[in-house]
Amino acid sequence: MWRHCAARPARFAENGAHVVVGTPGRIMDHLERGYLTLEGLNTLVLDEADRMLDMGFFDDIAKVAKQCPANRQTLLFSATYPEGIEKLARQFMREPQRVEVAPPKTESLIEQRFYEVTQPNRLHTVGQLLRHFRPVSTLAFCNTKQQCKDLVTLLQAEGFYALALYGELEQRERDQVLAQFANRSCSVLVATDVASRGLDIAQLEAVINVDITPDPEVHVHRIGRTGRAGATGLALSLAIMNDMGRIGKIEQYQNQASTWYPLDTLVPASDAPLLPPMVTIQILGGRKEKIRPGDVLGALTGEEGGPAYTREQIGKIQVTEFCTFVAVTRDVATQACAKLNAGKVKGKSVRARLMTLADYT
Repeated sequence: MWRHCAARPARFAENGAHVVVGTPGRIMDHLERGYLTLEGLNTLVLDEADRMLDMGFFDDIAKVAKQCPANRQTLLFSATYPEGIEKLARQFMREPQRVEVAPPKTESLIEQRFYEVTQPNRLHTVGQLLRHFRPVSTLAFCNTKQQCKDLVTLLQAEGFYALALYGELEQRERDQVLAQFANRSCSVLVATDVASRGLDIAQLEAVINVDITPDPEVHVHRIGRTGRAGATGLALSLAIMNDMGRIGKIEQYQNQASTWYPLDTLVPASDAPLLPPMVTIQILGGRKEKIRPGDVLGALTGEEGGPAYTREQIGKIQVTEFCTFVAVTRDVATQACAKLNAGKVKGKSVRARLMTLADYT
C-alpha cells in the first residue's frame, strides 16, 4: 500500500492529489497508462511490507520505487521481520532507522490452550470448541483460502453464523463481512492472515488457530487480537503431529511451554444454538446520499413510522459510500427493518433489508 504521495494522477483529479493509495499492481497499471506521475512525490510508504513480499510483489515495488524522486522519505511498516524485509530496506531506504514495538504480552490476559487433533477431524473440532466455550465473537485463522471456505461451509451446516474473509473477495463483499463481524451480528469470522491484516475488532472473545502458522511472530500477532484494552481473551490452537516443530518454535519465541488439553474435555455448555446477539440491517444509501450515523439513529429512535427503539437496542452504525449498515438486537430486527422501510432517513424514503447467510451462498 502506498500513501502520502504528492503525485499528479491526471485521470483522478485535474489538479493532482495529496495522497495516493494502492496495491503495487494497481500503481504500476496507472504509471504505465500515464494516469499517474511521481515526480512530485515526497513520501513513499510501504505498508504491510512482509505480506507484499509473501505475495511476490518485490519486483513491482522495485519498478515503482525507481520512478520516485531519489530525494524522498521512505517509510516501511511490517508486523513481522523476515529476511526479505532487510533486503527491501537496503534497496529502497537510505540510512534507515529501525523502530520496534514489543509483541503483546500474552501471559496475563490471554489464556492459551492447545489441542492435538488429526487432519480429518481438525475442522470438526472447531465446532466443538465453539459449543464448549460459547464465545460471542471468534476470529478463526486458516493458512489457505480453500481451508477458509471449507470451514465456513461446515460451520454454517452445523448452525453457526460464520463468514469467510480472504484476499480475493471484492471490496463490496469485504465491507459486508467486516461490518457484520464488527457489529456482533456474525459469531465466527474465518480468515487468512493476508485478509485479516489491519483488523482491529473490539470485544473479540476468542481466537482459534485452525492451522498452525510456520512463523511464531504471526502466531503472536494472531492471538494478540483478543485480550485487548484490559479484557481477558482465549487463544485456542489445533495441531497435528506434523505441526509439533512449529509449536516448538512458538514456545521458544514466547519463552513459555504450551498447555495441552484433551479433546474429550470439550463438552457442549448448552443445547441452545450459538446465535450472535445482533442482526445487521443494510440500507441502500450511504455517503453519496450524505447519510450520517445520526440520521439512521434518529430514524430508529423517533416515533414516526412505528415504535421507537432505545439506544440499547441499536448497535454499531457504519456508513459506506453506497450503503449503510446498522446493527440492532435480535429481538427487534424484523420490526426495526420494517420501520426503516416505512419511514424516512434524512427526509427521504429508503430501502432496507435484513442480512442473512443466504447473501453469501
